[in-house]
Amino acid sequence: MGLPLRGRRGCLLALLALALSSVLFFGHFYGPEEPRRSRLLQQETLQLAQAELPRDVRSHDLTGDSIMKRRCSKGSQINDSSKGESLCHSREKSSLCPWSLKSKVKSDPTLGRQFDFDGPVLMWSHHFTAEAWDRLKERRVPYGWHGLPYAVIASTVQLLNDSANSRLFNKTTSPDGCIRCAVVGNGGILNGSHQGKEIDAHDFVFRLNGAVTKGFEEDVGTKTSFYGFTVNTMKNSLIAYAEYGFTQIPKSKDIQYIFIPSDVRDYLMLKSAILGIPVPEGYDKGDKPQKYFGLDASAGKFKLLHPEFMYYLTERFLKSEIINTQYGHLYMPSTGAIMLLTALHTCDQVSAYGFITDNYKTFSDHYYEHQKKPLVFYANHDMLLEAELWKSLHQVGIMKLYQR
Repeated sequence: MGLPLRGRRGCLLALLALALSSVLFFGHFYGPEEPRRSRLLQQETLQLAQAELPRDVRSHDLTGDSIMKRRCSKGSQINDSSKGESLCHSREKSSLCPWSLKSKVKSDPTLGRQFDFDGPVLMWSHHFTAEAWDRLKERRVPYGWHGLPYAVIASTVQLLNDSANSRLFNKTTSPDGCIRCAVVGNGGILNGSHQGKEIDAHDFVFRLNGAVTKGFEEDVGTKTSFYGFTVNTMKNSLIAYAEYGFTQIPKSKDIQYIFIPSDVRDYLMLKSAILGIPVPEGYDKGDKPQKYFGLDASAGKFKLLHPEFMYYLTERFLKSEIINTQYGHLYMPSTGAIMLLTALHTCDQVSAYGFITDNYKTFSDHYYEHQKKPLVFYANHDMLLEAELWKSLHQVGIMKLYQR
């Protein structure tokens, strides 16, 4: 797969300037977090089939066959006269980290063709153009907006109009300029791991879905910088893991929330959260976002992953053979995989904890379960493909995968 040079005349100068200092990253991650109970999965507007897949339909290709050529087009070039700058994709600002994972990727011919650090990670108002709508309305969620109401998408994305909505990090805390991130899955491998202090020592910590910390501080730490979810996985986690202490999602003035756009529900909840009003329509009608995100949740606390970023992650890293089966319409990377790949495209150094490893059968599905429960594979994810990706990237030193 190639990683095409961004040479289109309209944004050549912007790309050259950004390329001099770019230090973004890439990723992978595992998360057996999605609730397995059928009564919970039935709560989805687009219900996920619980049919288990035979092992021979799983892909082990790390890159996939299809390459999405991502160029800085007229539709994605934004001129912000108020700040006197030209933005192409509104990427994360680059750091001066001397140990950038991006440098390792660029020095490896294979990885250099697989990773693309120039495309947008987050969707915000500057990306919502007529060209973007025409393009994305042809792809189904989470890779686009096919079948979703224009009014809902437009009114939601246009609220993401602060520069804080266009990037994950507002500051770099390390003296050397490196952004060190830990992505914490919920895998049973963390039970008894004693990794809490190491996790909390990172500049930023990503958690997701049923992120129980109370009572497991020694193993998983307490720090949370980003909480990632779909509305469906968040609500199902609050139901499925309440007995283990997950009665509310992480809250604090420093936590930021990353919405994965898997359904119209996510756009409606995001819009209501920013406006501070109950959800006006749809499956979650009448629900109050404040009970999840707090009363003081400002618009800058919310991030929305770009549908094209979701498409790119699937095409380049996790294009499973499930797509070519009767379950293809259900497939998407797991919440954990999406969060890890997000970190790997935005952080300088990434460590993954609680993700699937070769000996996953040794551990329970989740670290907080009182009795061992096996990890079950369902048609909406390809956990074995994700496992091979994490192992591969760990072996070449792109990220650190916690194993035992």
